[in-house]
Amino acid sequence: MSWGARKGRRISACQLSPASKLQLTVILSKASKSAIANHSQQMRIKPGENKGMLRTLNSSVASFLALMATFSPARSEDTQQTYDVAYTVTDIITVFGSAGGIAEVPGAITYIDSATLEKQSYTDILRILRRAPGLNIQEEDGYGLRPNIGLRGSGSDRSARISIMEDGVPIAPAPYAAPAAYYFPYTGRINAVEVTKGTGVVKYGPRTTGGAINLFSTPIPDEWSAKAQFLYGADDGRRLHAWAGGRGDVGPLDAGILVETFQHRTDGFKEIDVGGDTGFDISDYVIKAGLFTKDGAAFPQSLEFKYQYSDQLSNETYLGLTRADFADNPVRRYNASQEDVFNSEHETFQLSYSAEFTPNLALNIIAYRTEFERDWFKLERVLGVSTSSVLADPTAFATEFENLLGLPGFTGPDDALALRHNAREYYANGVQGILTYQTKTGAIDHTLEASLRWHKDEVDRFQNFENFRIDNGALIRTSIDPLGSDSNRIETGEAVAIFVQDNLDWNRLHATVGVRIEIIDLERRDFGKTDPTRSGANLSIRENSLTAVSPAFGVVYDVTDQLSLLGGVYKGFAPPSPGNAQSSEEESTNWEGGFRWANGPASIEAIGFFNKYKNLLGTCTESTGGNCLIGDQFDGGAVDVYGLEFVAKTDIAAWFDTPFNIPLSAVYTHTQTEFKTSFNSTFGPWGNVTAGDELPYVGDHQLFLTAGLEGEKWGGEIAMFYQSAQRTIAGQGDIVMRERLDAHTVFDFSGYLQIFDNVKLRGKVENLFDETYIAADRPAGLRPGLPRTFWVGVDVAL
Repeated sequence: MSWGARKGRRISACQLSPASKLQLTVILSKASKSAIANHSQQMRIKPGENKGMLRTLNSSVASFLALMATFSPARSEDTQQTYDVAYTVTDIITVFGSAGGIAEVPGAITYIDSATLEKQSYTDILRILRRAPGLNIQEEDGYGLRPNIGLRGSGSDRSARISIMEDGVPIAPAPYAAPAAYYFPYTGRINAVEVTKGTGVVKYGPRTTGGAINLFSTPIPDEWSAKAQFLYGADDGRRLHAWAGGRGDVGPLDAGILVETFQHRTDGFKEIDVGGDTGFDISDYVIKAGLFTKDGAAFPQSLEFKYQYSDQLSNETYLGLTRADFADNPVRRYNASQEDVFNSEHETFQLSYSAEFTPNLALNIIAYRTEFERDWFKLERVLGVSTSSVLADPTAFATEFENLLGLPGFTGPDDALALRHNAREYYANGVQGILTYQTKTGAIDHTLEASLRWHKDEVDRFQNFENFRIDNGALIRTSIDPLGSDSNRIETGEAVAIFVQDNLDWNRLHATVGVRIEIIDLERRDFGKTDPTRSGANLSIRENSLTAVSPAFGVVYDVTDQLSLLGGVYKGFAPPSPGNAQSSEEESTNWEGGFRWANGPASIEAIGFFNKYKNLLGTCTESTGGNCLIGDQFDGGAVDVYGLEFVAKTDIAAWFDTPFNIPLSAVYTHTQTEFKTSFNSTFGPWGNVTAGDELPYVGDHQLFLTAGLEGEKWGGEIAMFYQSAQRTIAGQGDIVMRERLDAHTVFDFSGYLQIFDNVKLRGKVENLFDETYIAADRPAGLRPGLPRTFWVGVDVAL
């Protein structure tokens, strides 16, 4: 299928580095018995030649066969026990294994299953996560391409303050060296989402002060089947998600395979003054292959390989509008941003083995490697002045603003506009093994968990500027700076993580006692801006080493069969940037307590939380406004974050005799933040802080409501999201206009009609009432949220 011509500069295909080292984590989980039998992992391949990819693929296949021979599955049948979700390899790495175990978890867990995701068929992870309380979300481009997600006031910029995983594997470009989420799995292909806060997050890492998000990919189906969804929408939007696969008998074993693709393109909703594409084009491919012992095997085992490849070209910019221009036309884009374009490629290699040695002892091992290459070519300076400074005061910088506008008939000087190649290459690899043992001492049941993970990652920055003049609305390149003259450095992170936990069950009491230990080495090697060959003549090396110990304790007490009380406390931790000697690691003590009540289809959960930061970190990124060395960190000192999370669900049909279901839900979050000390900071979002100031980009209130109607062959849902006003710079009292993102309310609607047994017609509208609001005010000017957007299409299942 042709998805239209791509616009913009292309970067070379990702070349894989030498074969990855392994990372072993041993984690025991209550659900591991069920998780071990039904593994689901994927692998995606892009047509075409990639010699580096093939070399690593061959190495991975050899490792696959060697590992299979080592464990030698002599028994021919495998026992399948499942909870609510048919995962195994991935389930062992979740907090509770499946949605069915949430009630006994002493922590705030939200599990969004495939049926819930299908209701709105979102591709924007920020819209999906509205169903989870405790989220601090900062929109940016209207599509969620590079999301900003925080949990319980952790900070949201590029989702760098939380742990993000796909199928239990860290998926940030470089989780220790450079975690900013310039890559995020395309959620149009994701099968389920799990959000973990509280004591359960200590199992993950390396960042535990806020929480963790685990995305589950499409599993290999038990039976041969296929499914496809095609949607066409506004701005020539086209989306395709399709997969096919199943399992079959191959002698003493079962073999399974899944082939999947997700394609998404649009012309974009913003309007450059002289015209042009402001949309994106995304291609994503997954292939999974596995061998499984048969049902009933005395020694159940499985071995799975997953390969994923994706590329993206998006004509996106950081350049926003002045408040006056936003009020006049919020979807306008200035001419100086017409060449801004983001190019990227991403690959995942993942090999998983699991075995159930006895009914009480299970092992899961995952070896993984991810590679990510990107170049965001975008406007940074006008006549030597940053774009953020120009748009903050266009009167003081009138000449710079005139060059930025570049209206027809205007010609600026050579080299007036400086566009930077933000070119970076990342890799991450490791091995994690998970061991689970169930035993009993007297009347107390124990599920012992122990984990060990080795991980290494790297980011390589090699950046330079190209300079332009604006001439009658068009950009004319006038010079190119030497390669590496803006940034020329490599940062690495290597860590060994150990996690041990005991899950105790005694009558109505459920408790967890655990500890996580991180041993981390970080390094920054800066070759300087005049050594493009990296001879080392100007080499500067900085190193950090640290060890962090994070204990956790949580408890759930079942007052009745319907009502449970819960509480917990743990130490949160996040590492500093590589070689950053001026800031220490982030530390916090996090408390939570509340209750869960469930009776039939009705349920209520209310949890209060208090995160007491000993030292809050801020990280310099382009998206925060730059004007600092990208990757450097800043100490925010002591900060308190506290609030309430509330979730209620029911189905009116259970209380009244109706011929259709009427599901209702409400998700509410209240958050308060407070700096405890006064200080002056060169970190833009903080500035000059006075004790009592609130954190930026954390609203007091968030509310998400849904109401649905579901018949036998039709259904629909309307969703409402309210976000209260937010600050863009730390402060207190009334928010001044220039530092304020106004409150807004957005409605989405989706419906379907089944016209044949395997065919559904689907329609949806995002931002139903076309609410106009400011989505972002950083790093340079105001940018709008997604306007009203229509989609219609068809689902086919075979």
